[in-house]
Amino acid sequence: MKNYQFVFVTLATSIAMIACARKDTAAGGDSSAHSADAAPSAAAPTGKIVTVELNSDGTGNYFKPAKLEVHRGDVLRFVLKSGVHNVDFLPDSNPGKKNLPAPSDMLQLPDQTLDIPVTFEPGHYYFQCDPHAALGMKGQLEVED
Repeated sequence: MKNYQFVFVTLATSIAMIACARKDTAAGGDSSAHSADAAPSAAAPTGKIVTVELNSDGTGNYFKPAKLEVHRGDVLRFVLKSGVHNVDFLPDSNPGKKNLPAPSDMLQLPDQTLDIPVTFEPGHYYFQCDPHAALGMKGQLEVED
């Protein structure tokens, strides 16, 4: 491949990745992911925003905090700090739980956010970053009324 072709392909790929990432963060950085069969929430979120950072560094890949307590009506705001991560509330890890959000797209840009309204029933939930789950990137959520 000639140099100018390589530069063109690299530039076109970069533009496509940025365009996809911007689509996810349009409208104030909200790239909420919900399954198609999830029931819509009865009302807009009324609680607080609970921030969870997604990190990759010398200590590993992790959520910070990895264990948290929220209330129905709160919003979970996942913020990418470093690395490339997603958020997945796996049905296998949450047996019997309804209305779980669909796995998110990969967050790729620093400070990119994913907002998930807490519409879950009270109980314990588990989430993970799919590519880093085997490395321990998992979290626990307790939802209270």
